[in-house]
Amino acid sequence: MAIREFMPPESVVAAIRSDVERYESQRVKAWGAVQWRVPLFLSGPLAATVLLAIVFNRMAEPYERWITTAHVVLYVAACFAAIFIYRLAMAPATALRQSFRSKVLPLALGFIEDVEYRHGQVPDSIDRLPREASGSFSRQTFDDVITGRYEGFRFELYEADLRKGSGKSETVLFKGVIVAFETMAAFPGLLVAVRKAGAIAQFFRGLLGTKVAELQSGQETVDGAYEFHTDNPDAARPLVTGRLPRALLWLAETWPEERARVALKGSDGFLLLPLRKNFFEIPGISVPLDYVRHVEPIVADVAALLATAALVRKIGAPDDASANEGEARPAAAGVP
Repeated sequence: MAIREFMPPESVVAAIRSDVERYESQRVKAWGAVQWRVPLFLSGPLAATVLLAIVFNRMAEPYERWITTAHVVLYVAACFAAIFIYRLAMAPATALRQSFRSKVLPLALGFIEDVEYRHGQVPDSIDRLPREASGSFSRQTFDDVITGRYEGFRFELYEADLRKGSGKSETVLFKGVIVAFETMAAFPGLLVAVRKAGAIAQFFRGLLGTKVAELQSGQETVDGAYEFHTDNPDAARPLVTGRLPRALLWLAETWPEERARVALKGSDGFLLLPLRKNFFEIPGISVPLDYVRHVEPIVADVAALLATAALVRKIGAPDDASANEGEARPAAAGVP
């Protein structure tokens, strides 16, 4: 991809650099405040925990000291209290970093039309996300949300943490970035491409049965890595043996960290990209912020992800429609 084409013009870069300079002056003050707030805020609860543990020891048998039920409850409560108090002590730094993202990200992502940035809000498209692609989650957490229009189509890009269960039985079903978009041609049903499950999981899934059929692309590399499930095999087969494998191979080259998932349902398309890192993260409050090292990579990542979504949304389109749209901005799309 020609990433330079997505970077803001010099006038906008100058404004962002000015914001970075203002952020830096505030960051130094916030970092100084955090250095005394954290130990001060935590010292009281720590002292109280130690004193209570000593009191419990005097009431316990010699062989039970430090390990009675009361001690365990105290330690657990102290851990939760420490997490809450630490976040309270870090509040000035957290608020500063979030305010910087809220102001600078829409400027930096100027190649997106009607760009909007939200934080911590539930995305509009999450209810339409096929559970066959994400898993049946019971808990959901969202971080940064970007919406807008790219190459003529509207999208919603957000960081999601989707889980099932709680405590020791909690399972992370998906953690990463999701891009929701309208496809060029509606798919008459459901089609998902997910990472290939192990032999044991496939065996038990076969015993339990499923409402969707499994197809193969006929390409050994793709079929060894992915499973294709659909409730409309006749409509899905041309896609599974055609454009979809090419898109998945391109995804593997562009995002090699983890295999992406793709879901098509009616006019809705979803690209799920598992990621370990925070997609829109800027350095911690102790690290000086630099435009080139910290802001430009975010722009490049978003541009690459939207170009990937632009490719995926063409999967079910007629050849002539896909070709005509691809001719509009071949360098920006960055895809074959």
